[in-house]
Amino acid sequence: MIMPAGRPLLLPANPQFIALSFVLAILLHMLLGLLGWYWVPDVLAIVMVFWTVHQPRRVGLVLAFLLGLALDVHESALLGQNALSYVVLSWLATVAQRRMLWFPLREQALQILPLFVVAAVVEWLTRLVAHGVWPAWSQLPAPLLQAALWPLLGALLLAPQRRAFDRDDIRPL
Repeated sequence: MIMPAGRPLLLPANPQFIALSFVLAILLHMLLGLLGWYWVPDVLAIVMVFWTVHQPRRVGLVLAFLLGLALDVHESALLGQNALSYVVLSWLATVAQRRMLWFPLREQALQILPLFVVAAVVEWLTRLVAHGVWPAWSQLPAPLLQAALWPLLGALLLAPQRRAFDRDDIRPL
């Protein structure tokens, strides 16, 4: 793939950093769920989509399914509810991956918004069919907040991959 003009070349992503970002995101998601803050965005979904887009060979459908099952067990939800939502979200991110990398993070947020909306609708429909429960009004702005957080979390997750501006003899890159 040809790189867009003017974009800096990034260093390879460290697998330990990817794993650490997932652990921190799932812990934050679980903490916010224990506090009862269901209106907050799903940080784990944002991190999963980010790494699916930027590292598709390391993060994909299997990891999305496993993370969804872990959330199902933690939330005592219908087994597979979050897993289905995360797999759909990861698949849509894989489909949009090549196009999204051409845009800066702010413009990617507009393209990622429909993905978060579709994933939320899948989760809400699963909950409606299984339990007959409509989504609460407090859950409706979550996809918008997730898209709004995309540039911030994207900049944080890309920070370790950026090259140093001042090269010297000690650092080879």
